Amino acid sequence: MVTTTAIPLIIHGKDILLSNNDRKHPITSKSAPHLKSFQGATSDLAVQAVESCASAFPTWSQTPPEERRRLLLNLARLLREKSSTIQTLIKDEIHCTPLWSQLNVEIAAGIVEETASVITDAISGTIPSSQGNTYALVMKKPLGVVLGIAPWNAPVILGLRSVIPVVAAGNTAILKGSELSPQTHYFLAALFREAGFPPGVVNFVLHRPQDAAEIYECMIQHPAVKKCNFTGSTQVGRVIASKAAMALKPVLLELGGKNPVVVLDDADLNQAADEIIAAGYLNNGQICMSTDLVYVVQSVAKELTKKILERLHSEDRPHKVISAAGRARLTQLVEDARSKGAVIHQARNPLAEDPLAFPATVIEGVTEEMEFYTIESFGPVFGIIAVQSAEQGLQMLKRSAYGLSSAVFTRDHFKALGMSADIAVGAVHVNGGTVHDEPTLPHGGVGDSGYGRFGGKWGLNEFLQTQTVILNRVRASL
Repeated sequence: MVTTTAIPLIIHGKDILLSNNDRKHPITSKSAPHLKSFQGATSDLAVQAVESCASAFPTWSQTPPEERRRLLLNLARLLREKSSTIQTLIKDEIHCTPLWSQLNVEIAAGIVEETASVITDAISGTIPSSQGNTYALVMKKPLGVVLGIAPWNAPVILGLRSVIPVVAAGNTAILKGSELSPQTHYFLAALFREAGFPPGVVNFVLHRPQDAAEIYECMIQHPAVKKCNFTGSTQVGRVIASKAAMALKPVLLELGGKNPVVVLDDADLNQAADEIIAAGYLNNGQICMSTDLVYVVQSVAKELTKKILERLHSEDRPHKVISAAGRARLTQLVEDARSKGAVIHQARNPLAEDPLAFPATVIEGVTEEMEFYTIESFGPVFGIIAVQSAEQGLQMLKRSAYGLSSAVFTRDHFKALGMSADIAVGAVHVNGGTVHDEPTLPHGGVGDSGYGRFGGKWGLNEFLQTQTVILNRVRASL
């Protein structure tokens, strides 16, 4: 735990705090009232973090996979041992329920364990050849220093996901934490030190919001940084990708989504209503996979809406969002829909007096003219659209620029498979909610939801490059 009044950076295994108040950013912590700020990076400190990683890379990249696996399993053990402390930090910083904090630790530990288990499989090479007198070896090698930019909304899952496959593949990593969850991200970064990772394998950087462009640009332009991964909004993702492109650096982007649900006329409506409510409101709807739009066939639209509203009005979980700006955006989206003819249904919110409170909301009668139809809400809100047929719903959702997660509810699994093949989206959940991820599965989107994949062997391969070595026979001497 942090004993100073400011959360430090971690560079080459050491906590870094500037002696003056330069780049300090104020915070309020319920779990640690002595903490008043976090240390924001300067350009010089950001470069130090990169160069520390670069100095650690030659040795770490040659570290046997068995040793990397051992250290990762040490980290997973520490995560489980310190689960209670980590959950307290999460709840303090992002206003989530005990369920979400618990899931964060459990899933994150699973990610570490699964990644450790597939290291040797991911780095194994091949020996293809079309020439009878040569051997062609295709080998997989780490890239170098990788910058991982993690968001606040699932701070343990997404914080570790940004660096675990990186270091497992033999790269060194910079974890750029969020200013909205600095305690949690610092705690995670410090665990690498406790688990026995060598100095410089994982460094930790924070920055003030106003310094974001300066710090990112100085790191992505550094010759030692070979790739960046970013999880966050589509708007920021475009900036991340464009700046990286100027430096000819690849990026892995997991961005926003509208995450549509299609409910067919043969669906189990109780199951559909349960899953829609769960995926719409978990973590206050602040998950990249949260359900935003429900397309339901007209013949069952009234019945499904009734079941959803019954569950909405029995919703007694307190809901609040991360910031005043987020609340203002939700209010704007809901009021725009109301002004254009939608019917707004809202649950009672036990936190009504909290300035960040926002009630669980259903927008009935969403149309394509409403802002909500195209803008990711990122809050406890989803909309319902009645369509004449499954085909109409499919055609409407195919026009979306997003493509992260989706769901189809039907008893006809072959029809669901056919629809899945016709949707440009990273994941389709048949008779399940849009919020679902597992350490063994690839996770990512298409279109405005990004590109590249986290998860399992796919995530490891994102941070490996292939090298071909051709072995020719030595000519016989005359």
